Order: sequence, then structure tokens, then C-alpha cells
Amino acid sequence: MTSVLAVQLWLAAGSTANNQPGGQGQEFGSSDPIALILIIALFIAVGFLIRSMTKHLKKVPASFDPPEADEADSTEPGRSETADADQPVDVADAADREQAVDRERQDH
Repeated sequence: MTSVLAVQLWLAAGSTANNQPGGQGQEFGSSDPIALILIIALFIAVGFLIRSMTKHLKKVPASFDPPEADEADSTEPGRSETADADQPVDVADAADREQAVDRERQDH
């Protein structure tokens, strides 16, 4: 028991004789210039990410509801609304046009 008390007194005396608070050496509070450069680089990267996200959000439609069908149900499949009844419409040509429109939408 006396040895434990002696060790505690010796440790307490050693910490007060130092007269320096723990963890506060000569360079306490100074930071590297590399840290400042890193923080500035991170702020610039976040700025570019925000700008990119804003551009992408402008492309999002206001509503994801399907478009309303205005007389589209009354037309026959494979027939255009503006086509004459006498002229047959090439279904493959219409599909190619739809694919081109889809690709164009994806590019934007």
C-alpha cells in the first residue's frame, strides 16, 4: 500500500515540476500550410459538385406523371395521327424515329 502511495506522490510531483501544460509544446496551435491548401481544395471541389448538381437538377422534369393520352387511344398501332388513311405507314420507320428521339433525350 505504501508503494502505491509513493508512486502516486512521485507522479504528481513530476507533472507539476514540468510547469508546462500537457500537449502544449512549442508548436501548439500552429497548423501546416499544407492543411490550409487541402481545405481550400476541398471547398473548390464542393463548389464544382454543387454547380454540376444544379445543372443536372435543371434537367429533371417538374412531374414524373405519364403524359395524358389525347386521342392517342383512338389511333391504331402503327398508324400516325397525321397520316392519310389511303397511305400505309411503315412501322419500322416509325420505330427508328422513336429510337432517335430517345437517344436525343438521353444525350441531353
